[in-house]
Amino acid sequence: MANSRGRRTQAERDAITVEIGYALCSAAFAAAVLFGAVAGPALLFDVPDAVKGPLLRTGAGLALGVFVVRVVSVLVRFRRGPQPSQPGRTNPDS
Repeated sequence: MANSRGRRTQAERDAITVEIGYALCSAAFAAAVLFGAVAGPALLFDVPDAVKGPLLRTGAGLALGVFVVRVVSVLVRFRRGPQPSQPGRTNPDS
């Protein structure tokens, strides 16, 4: 991702910034959906405190885990380099 002098071009820095933003936004969305699915019933319905607490903690823990895994997976995939423009082909002109 760096040129021969080890410095990144403006386009490379912009691509990294966009990818980080995408990773954070998509991870936040996935975490929010998972938290809503697990802890939502405890927040929407009148459930006993013995059930509400564990549901909220489980939802928060799972949401945190999904957030971290999503950010790492997106950034690792980006670091591997560009994908071919056409699936199954290594050269766009082929």
